[in-house]
Amino acid sequence: MSHLFAPPPHGDRRRARIGLLGGSFNPAHEGHRHISLMALRRLALDQVWWLVSPGNPLKTGQPMAPLAERLATAHREAQHPRMVPTDLEAALGTRYTYDTVRVLQLRFPRVRFVWLMGADNMMQLPRWEAWDALMKTVPVAVFDRPQYSLVTVRAQAARRFAAHRLPARAARRLADGPPPAWVFLPIRRHGASATAIREGRGWPA
Repeated sequence: MSHLFAPPPHGDRRRARIGLLGGSFNPAHEGHRHISLMALRRLALDQVWWLVSPGNPLKTGQPMAPLAERLATAHREAQHPRMVPTDLEAALGTRYTYDTVRVLQLRFPRVRFVWLMGADNMMQLPRWEAWDALMKTVPVAVFDRPQYSLVTVRAQAARRFAAHRLPARAARRLADGPPPAWVFLPIRRHGASATAIREGRGWPA
């Protein structure tokens, strides 16, 4: 894990911009890579770290492949010098996204972090531990997902922080502003589904 605790090789090392894409990655797929590429481009990020979670608190009891296998699929799928798959949450011992973000901000006080999520996760955000505090702690970029475009901007979290939403044309400024701040990006959609992949490959479902 030590390679993650040095300044990124791209961009301004004093104010690096890092996107955080969390999830089970059960398994990682092209959709994760697609969102990461869009984030690098639309948000002007230096890197995107894939935070392969040891376990999803919202999916307790559901079958999941071992962390090492999920991390391996992330490495195979990323294949990009500025996408960094990691089991950082396991190393830090954090369980909830809010705790992970706070620890990273303390360890990297000069890094501008942005939390990345698909529109489906924005819908269920109020189920996350300390979700309100998370929105006030780190800027958030929400990426379009099939069937979620219209409902996302009307979701509870979107309504709660409506006054702090940036227009998509201002997405490159998201990392530089103080939270709460978020943007919804209507990008080209990608139809990859972890559920479908699991069913097709015999992966734990």
